[in-house]
Amino acid sequence: MGLKRHVIVTGGSRGLGAAFVEALLTDGYRVSACSRTPSDFTERMQKAHRKQFFYQACEVGNSDGVDSFVNTAIDEAGEDTLWGLINNAGIARTGILASFPNIESESILRVNLLGAIQVCRAATRYLLKSSQGGRILNISSIIGSRGYNGMAAYSASKAGMDGVTRALARELGRRQVTVNSVCPGYVETEMSSTLSSTQLAQISRRTPIGRLATEEDVVELVRFLLSDRAAMITGQCILVDGGISC
Repeated sequence: MGLKRHVIVTGGSRGLGAAFVEALLTDGYRVSACSRTPSDFTERMQKAHRKQFFYQACEVGNSDGVDSFVNTAIDEAGEDTLWGLINNAGIARTGILASFPNIESESILRVNLLGAIQVCRAATRYLLKSSQGGRILNISSIIGSRGYNGMAAYSASKAGMDGVTRALARELGRRQVTVNSVCPGYVETEMSSTLSSTQLAQISRRTPIGRLATEEDVVELVRFLLSDRAAMITGQCILVDGGISC
């Protein structure tokens, strides 16, 4: 069996993260994933893909935990060279800023922004050692560029993530490591789970495509950006929102 390209996915136990993990395993990548706690999904993947999938609980935002996870994932991968990182771990909490607790804002920024920086730092050390280049994908949001009521801290964290994307694209480009942000809008079964049918219908009407995005819509873009076909795309924040933000 030939060597596999190794991709690290944070927040890979449920939702979009789980969709990324499953798609990459199907495509033949070696995958290492982390999240705060394991799930039925990660346990199933460990049983079904013993030689191709590694999981470790990790609190993104804790630098020691992040370093431990990335280093262990590299060791477990053996000769399979690190090719990609998908920074997907994140939390979203809503509330008008005037009454939103500071501790909640700090938590959002610690996980979504500082955590992403920590994981990029840990993974970049290995990507720079590789002669084949690589890919970093930051899973951002249209909220980072548009802003929504009650989501000031979350918006700030995603806008910051997009800034990291642009800066790292410049730092790593000469080593053939591309860095891009994937910015979904409302995605079925994830961002939309707490919305009423009336709210969902209103969002669909405002969307030129006429529907919410699916996880598969986002997965297909991630597949492309990880591939060799996307070698000239870097420093971009690509929206997957059906045109609602245009």
